[in-house]
Amino acid sequence: MTPPDDTGAGARPARAPGVRRLTEHRLFWPAAVLAALLLGNVALTHDFFAVRVQNGHLYGSLIDILQFGAPLVLVSLGMTLVIATRGIDLSVGSTVAIAGALACERIATAKDPGSLPTVLSAIALAVGVAAAIGLLNGFLVARLGVQPIVATLVLMVAGRGVAQLITDGQIISVSSNAYKMIGGGYWLTLPFAVLLAAALVAVTSLVTRRTALGMLIESVGGNPVASRLVGIRATGLLVTVYAVSAVCAAVAGLMISSNVSSADGNNAGLWIELDAILAVVIGGTALTGGRFSLGGTVLGALIIQTLSTTIYTLGVPPETTLVFKALVVIVVCLVQSPAFRARLPRRRRPAAPAPAPGDVAARRQEVHP
Repeated sequence: MTPPDDTGAGARPARAPGVRRLTEHRLFWPAAVLAALLLGNVALTHDFFAVRVQNGHLYGSLIDILQFGAPLVLVSLGMTLVIATRGIDLSVGSTVAIAGALACERIATAKDPGSLPTVLSAIALAVGVAAAIGLLNGFLVARLGVQPIVATLVLMVAGRGVAQLITDGQIISVSSNAYKMIGGGYWLTLPFAVLLAAALVAVTSLVTRRTALGMLIESVGGNPVASRLVGIRATGLLVTVYAVSAVCAAVAGLMISSNVSSADGNNAGLWIELDAILAVVIGGTALTGGRFSLGGTVLGALIIQTLSTTIYTLGVPPETTLVFKALVVIVVCLVQSPAFRARLPRRRRPAAPAPAPGDVAARRQEVHP
């Protein structure tokens, strides 16, 4: 019996196994979108990929994307771990503002604002308070059973007010070369913020992928009931995850405030939590919890930052920037969706011509002589 002919109408051309395996990789579509955005900028600015060395430092559009995208990468990094546990952290923007306000206030009121001990104490104060905020979030979610969106929404609103109280409603300016190093300095020809963000991403990746911590996070987020039945203690894990998210936001706040040498309790980190959530989703981590991708999150954050750069290059009016960004993000999410791609019409092979009646009779004669 001959196999059925699959070259007729309705058959889809088979893709090579290597190509199919590549397109099905979770990092393929975020990387493809990022590459498309970068190439689109080349069409607008011909020297977009140009990198020059000046005073021993690297400068260029690509370097700017990495430098200004470093705070978003860090906030998205902590957000990824929280979302992997089936949670959400809306307080990271307020934590960014609080950390920057505390550090700048400490430096501005110190007797020697430019000294390294003063800067280190300011950093320790900001990170310590941020860790306490994260522990509070984790306690509300894990111990008291408050919904993550509610628990972090409270601190999102209240935290912005706390930042305003710290700065007394004013913009605190500081003059410290040591503090400027965090967000605006260079080391080994590269922006220090980029190196710091890369180091934290590498450490988080090693801890979550080379130890059982990543599997435990995915287990708690994927199936909380099953993880509890096998003896996984989710309470301490959830508290730790929210604390890590807050610490990442604090470091991002230090980067932002040190880059401009000032702290603005009202505008620092404003809506960065939404960009972080978008970066995590674009990177392929589902909001329903479970498996997560740190590499995808980094690509998602770079997509958001590249998109912002593209918007400025196009000269889009500020009042329509968010609308433009939302439309592009929707398109990116649809392109990544397997269900959406399955609905797209595909080119079909032409139907094979029907055999003539005489050919059919001849074939039957050959089979049954």
